[in-house]
Amino acid sequence: MMLVLCYPKCSTCKKALAWLEAHGVRTELRDIKERRPTREELSRWFQTSGLPLKRFFNTSGLQYKALGLKDKLPGMSQEEQLELLASDGMLVKRPILVGDGFVLVGFREAEWAEKLG
Repeated sequence: MMLVLCYPKCSTCKKALAWLEAHGVRTELRDIKERRPTREELSRWFQTSGLPLKRFFNTSGLQYKALGLKDKLPGMSQEEQLELLASDGMLVKRPILVGDGFVLVGFREAEWAEKLG
């Protein structure tokens, strides 16, 4: 069973969940706004993913823009960025798919098919 962090109103999350269901992938859903990821979870997922930490930010989100993070992130330490992500689930890119030994951030169908196929 894989963990999917999503926001129920997010159209990309809805597409990802439909894709997972169509491919028979069993998941545990977690609303990223109601139960935001902890700093420890984010740190672990960041390490596992191999992605730059910036990829974990929802750069098209209202909070990201309101806080002016485009200009602030480059000057922040990794710890500061993790703390910021953990402070508000709406700052986190979604969906996040956490599997055994991998983490996928955002829904890219080809990437998900490769990892789960």
